Amino acid sequence: MIPELGNFALMLAALVAVMQGALPIAGTLVRNPQTQVTLQSLARPTAALQFVLVAFAFGALASAFLNNDFSVLYVSQHSNSLLPKPYQFAAVWGGHEGSLLLWVLLLSVWTVAVAVFSRSLPLDMVARVIGVLGLISVGFLLFILTTSNPFERLLPAALDGKDLNPLLQDPGLVIHPPMLYMGYVGMAVAFAFAVSALMSGRLDAAWARWSRPWTVVAWTFLTFGIGLGSWWAYYELGWGGWWFWDPVENASLMPWLVGTALIHSLMVTEKRGSFKAWTVLLAIAAFSLSLLGTFLVRSGVLTSVHAFASDPKRGVFVLIFLAVVVGASLTLFAWRAPRVALGGRMELVSRESFLLANSVLLVVATAAVLLGTIYPLIIDALNLGKLSVGPPYFNAVFAPLLVPTVFLMVPGSVARWCEANLREIAFKLRWTFAGAVALALLLPFVLGGWSLGAAFGLFLGCWVALGTVQQVLERVGKPGRIPTSFWGQHIAHFGMAVLVIGITGVKCYEVERDVRMQIGDVVTIAPYTFRLNSLDEVRGPNYKAVRADVQVLRDDKVIEILQPEKRRYFSSAMAMTEAGIDSGFMRDLYVSLGEPLDDARTEWSMRVYYKPFVPWLWGGVLLMVLGGVLAALDRRYRK
Repeated sequence: MIPELGNFALMLAALVAVMQGALPIAGTLVRNPQTQVTLQSLARPTAALQFVLVAFAFGALASAFLNNDFSVLYVSQHSNSLLPKPYQFAAVWGGHEGSLLLWVLLLSVWTVAVAVFSRSLPLDMVARVIGVLGLISVGFLLFILTTSNPFERLLPAALDGKDLNPLLQDPGLVIHPPMLYMGYVGMAVAFAFAVSALMSGRLDAAWARWSRPWTVVAWTFLTFGIGLGSWWAYYELGWGGWWFWDPVENASLMPWLVGTALIHSLMVTEKRGSFKAWTVLLAIAAFSLSLLGTFLVRSGVLTSVHAFASDPKRGVFVLIFLAVVVGASLTLFAWRAPRVALGGRMELVSRESFLLANSVLLVVATAAVLLGTIYPLIIDALNLGKLSVGPPYFNAVFAPLLVPTVFLMVPGSVARWCEANLREIAFKLRWTFAGAVALALLLPFVLGGWSLGAAFGLFLGCWVALGTVQQVLERVGKPGRIPTSFWGQHIAHFGMAVLVIGITGVKCYEVERDVRMQIGDVVTIAPYTFRLNSLDEVRGPNYKAVRADVQVLRDDKVIEILQPEKRRYFSSAMAMTEAGIDSGFMRDLYVSLGEPLDDARTEWSMRVYYKPFVPWLWGGVLLMVLGGVLAALDRRYRK
């Protein structure tokens, strides 16, 4: 009966979400003071009750997986009795229905967090924010109950499950989706604060101050989730890449770009009272893009290793929900925007103008990614043929927009509020600029050869890194307490510098070789020699594999032994590649085992990479995550 109880809990959660969405907002509209307080005070308890019900439903589904209850259709489609227990639990969100339930669970977690940590905010603001989050929950709970119910029974029960997709049988599945969804769903909080401010008609600096830490936390989770997904694809898929401009990858990148613009715009609105309307639009856009990503993944319009659903009814539901959310919020914005004051004065050259330029560039970059992602879908929908938009388009369009965005980070941090002077900024940054140019000219010779692309990428990274260090040293030399948000901002900026240098290094200096190898054969790339020592058959809990033993030598000394595998899973008979990777501070050595090239299976195809600076990609992401955490922990936001 546990699945039935989980299903009943979801139905109750939907009813509670309707109350959470309707009653507190109604309390902000009535005129009777006692009724106002009574209805608005329902926001927090209904949010807590909805969380308990959704958590119970999630626990019921997890129990069905861990107990191998193959009478539940969703369990039979995504699990197997041989699947290790950690993956049986992670399989709860390994398919469409369960991942949606995870989405709703995390939305209820965010809602409870707002209820708990916003006790110093006016009750009417909290009521509106929790009410808007309740209405969003209503949409997703109806989506689950009507088109994507994970508790649907299979009668008679299956003897065993079809197994979890082998691509997902990895520790990355346990961590990556929850982190990414926390970022996706967290954008709903920024959206709820913006809509609440529009409903109240008070688009002042206060709502931006209240919204900013929530937005930073959501952005931090999204950054970590995207980084984890990139790392997971890098070591799991065996192709050696870290970003492929897959449409579903783009679906997570777009809200991240707009979320980055939103964080900086919120800072201007909070400190200077400017960009109020622009900030609201960014909040609406960030959450709308999260919903669009949900549509792309779950509508069946995409073919991707990340895509879940293939039922057109689900896509139509999400599309209608997206239209309602975007349409209602933009209608509310159009009603309230004419009353919004312009805010503080600013000159053409000022910190505000630099931040505005950066946010506009990020929005334009998002539009370019969006166009490349949905244009093939539009062409196909209009029966105009099939069209593929791949990495060449995105690299050609996105990179030129990213360059000025990264460059403006430094003068934007140095310029004074309200009014600045270009000559003063240039004088202040003259040694930083000279140092970045010198490093960009010299480092390529050290790394393996000079090229314009390498020099330009290294200049951008060094420019941001040196500029960040300069600002930190100047601030440390001044008296007074340094706020946590200062450290967060500059650590995140330094992380971006590390990321840019990492991208430049791996793009310009990686070496790849596709070779045929028998036992005893060697291949040399860069200063490293790879020798195939042996090929052995091994068995896992639900697969069998061929494991290669590859010695890595430098100066005739063995420095590492890599063991790439070619696995074949019992239930699905799907072949999977597990790469062998040796990571160092400055480079990765990467070997993936291909297919046998003769009947005796003594000669195999292998792909060998020397990938400089790849660890800097993950290091840059972790620094940005650390910066986001420190910025969100600033004690000024807890007052």
